[in-house]
Order: sequence, then C-alpha cells, then structure tokens
Amino acid sequence: MDTVKRGDELRARIAQWKRAGERVGFVPTMGNLHNGHFSLISTARENSDHVVASVFVNPTQFGPHEDFASYPRTLIQDKEGLEKAGCDLLFAPDIEEIYPFGVANMVRVDVTGLSEILDGAMRPGHFSGVATVVAKLFNLVAPDVAVFGQKDYQQLLVIRRMTSDLRMPIDIVGAPTVREENGLAMSSRNQYLTAEERQRASVIFRTLNAMRDAVRAGQSLADVESGANIALQTAGLAPDYAVVRRPDDLRPPGTGDRSFVALIAARLGNARLIDNMLFNV
Repeated sequence: MDTVKRGDELRARIAQWKRAGERVGFVPTMGNLHNGHFSLISTARENSDHVVASVFVNPTQFGPHEDFASYPRTLIQDKEGLEKAGCDLLFAPDIEEIYPFGVANMVRVDVTGLSEILDGAMRPGHFSGVATVVAKLFNLVAPDVAVFGQKDYQQLLVIRRMTSDLRMPIDIVGAPTVREENGLAMSSRNQYLTAEERQRASVIFRTLNAMRDAVRAGQSLADVESGANIALQTAGLAPDYAVVRRPDDLRPPGTGDRSFVALIAARLGNARLIDNMLFNV
C-alpha cells in the first residue's frame, strides 16, 4: 500500500486505474481505525478492483466544545491495519490540502432536511462539515463506489442525499455495524470508556432490540421511546435521544408504515455513543 498526501498525486495514481477500465472503491475515515473500519475496506474490495482509503481528521465537523484537538491520531497503526485489510492506496492530506482557502473561507455543502434533526440538532453544523469534506474527497478520488458504516445511519443518509442531488456517479454502499462481544457498536470513541463503562454501554444494543420488539408487539411509539430513555438512564447513561423513525428520511412514522429505524445517542463518561437498528413489522 502506498501513501500520498497531495491531491495531484492521488489523482495521477487513480487515473492509471481508470484508464485500464478498473473500478475504484473508496472508504473515507478520520483514522484511529478499528475492525469496523477494516470491514469497510473488505466491502469496498468486494465491489471494486482497487481500494482507496483516506485518513483525515476533519475540523469542520467538530463543534466548539467537541474533541477535535484530542481526537486520537494514530497514522502509523492505521497504515498497518489498512494494508492488512487490503487497501491499495492511502490518502493522508494536511488540512491545507483539503481547505486551501482556510476553513473560514471554504465552500460549504448543506444537505437541508436531514442535517437539522437528531444528531444535527444536538451538533449544529456537524453534517454540513461532513457533507463538505466528503464532497471534496469524492471530487479528488472520483470513486465508482464509496462505503460507509451503518452505525452512523444519519450520516449515511446525508451522504446518499448529497450524492444523488449533486448527480455524482457514485454508488453509496452501507456496510453493517461491527460489534463487540457484548453488542456495543465498535467506535473510535469507545476508547474513552473505562472497562466498567464499556460493559455498561451494552445497554444500548439491548435497548435497540427492546424497541424493535415493542414496536412489533404494537406498543405506541411514545411508550417505546419513553421506555428506551428510562432504560438508558437507569443504566447510568444520559440519552440525547432514543427514537423510532422512518428509515428513508428520519421523520416520525405515519399510519401504515412498516419499515422503521430505532436510533439512540447517549453519553457515558467521556464518550458520546450512537447506534441504530433497522427493522420491519
């Protein structure tokens, strides 16, 4: 696996593959990689001839009181893991390469409708930062397929909407969430948890299962959501939300809906954890 830091180097390498008629897969990351990320590389490999990954801690998706400065940078270990996972090319740019006019003067991509609710309401500007950096990376890589984890379900929807609305010829693939043995969704922020907190955080997955079962049993959505919040609080978590929504637009379900997604965001210790579950009735 080779590593490049400049966009012109990246494009030159990918152009060789494109001229040969080969399909390019892409996995954008912020680094500090774990098995969940490496599973995305495997999914990209299944859908392409060559896989490109990026490692870039994007400042524009962090709020003023969030963990941008302390977010773990582990590029040496990330390189080793990506190579073992089958990545062909790593793009590891500096901030100036992605934001040549500075963050304050950047062109901004806003995906209205999906970006202001749930995590967007809790983290104003977050999804604008995500959509902006992913649009820039898509422009540089020009992938045929890009893979995102379903754990960040709202982000996946934002990227799908942006890609469709901007008419980008890219297949967006959502890869299943990879979990710890206790059901906790793998996340770079899990390392902020103590061993005891990591075990306690398994309540999130249990609560998602309970929400699914309760909806299937015919409970009202208000009761399902209230019960989920109580379960999280009883376990010592501070929920930002625990809701059941429509899976295509994250709006409240209506009469006759049969497909749902349960979503949870909760704080535990120094970590903010998110997870979700898709299901039908």
